[in-house]
Amino acid sequence: MAPEGAPALVLAVPGAPSAASRGLAEEIISIGRSELPGLDARIGFLEGDDDTEFPSLSGVLTAVAQERAARAEFARAAGHEVPAPTGPDAVVVPLLAGPDADLLRRFRQALMDSPAAAELADVLGPHPLLAEGLHVRLSEAGLARADRARLFTVTTAADGIVVATTGGEEAVQAAAVTGMLLAARLAVPVKAAALDQEGSVAAVAEQLRLEGSTQLALAPYLIGPEAAEGLLDTACKEADCAAAEVLGAYPALGKLAVAQYSAALGITQGAATN
Repeated sequence: MAPEGAPALVLAVPGAPSAASRGLAEEIISIGRSELPGLDARIGFLEGDDDTEFPSLSGVLTAVAQERAARAEFARAAGHEVPAPTGPDAVVVPLLAGPDADLLRRFRQALMDSPAAAELADVLGPHPLLAEGLHVRLSEAGLARADRARLFTVTTAADGIVVATTGGEEAVQAAAVTGMLLAARLAVPVKAAALDQEGSVAAVAEQLRLEGSTQLALAPYLIGPEAAEGLLDTACKEADCAAAEVLGAYPALGKLAVAQYSAALGITQGAATN
């Protein structure tokens, strides 16, 4: 259970708001609530508009702070002793698989633009659960065996994987860490590349081919909303390979969001970290 009076978890969604990104965020929030019952979880869009169904991150944080202040005022009016608030009003969890300096700077600015006392949690990866998610998405696309222990052959299984992400060199390094975990699961070479850096995916694909891989696959190290439309299609054409779907609402993302929320607050929550 979430501690009484615990700060809200605000899932910060990058990219242009859409019904798809809202649905994805709602699925992740639903899983998060099942991981930590009693959790006050909200969704804020980095490019949102408070006059629409896509509330801005700063607007959601402002509402959280106002609601917390109103509850305290109501309690005082009822004659209850209200202790001084401790901890933040909210913990903002970026909906990002890896670091993206530009997006994180914009998230921090949104925190500064609201009157809330809010803390920015870490991004969701790298993490073994994200390697698991990449493996599942590859297997769903017929590009990897679902289980190494199975002896049947997947004729379209790739013998080299490009884990592709956005967010610059730091993001590629984080993707490479998850890629190492993926390589251990699949027993094939895995290398990381930058979707938003021209020629990066093609260069990494060529390197894998020079090292002996003949059938490549692209595994997007992305949740979805953070990537510009068309990036994946362009990368696949440049690398001449098939691609799995993005992580999307993979169930482990809800668990990781709660884990980062709990870590920011120092809450021990076994279910969020298993």
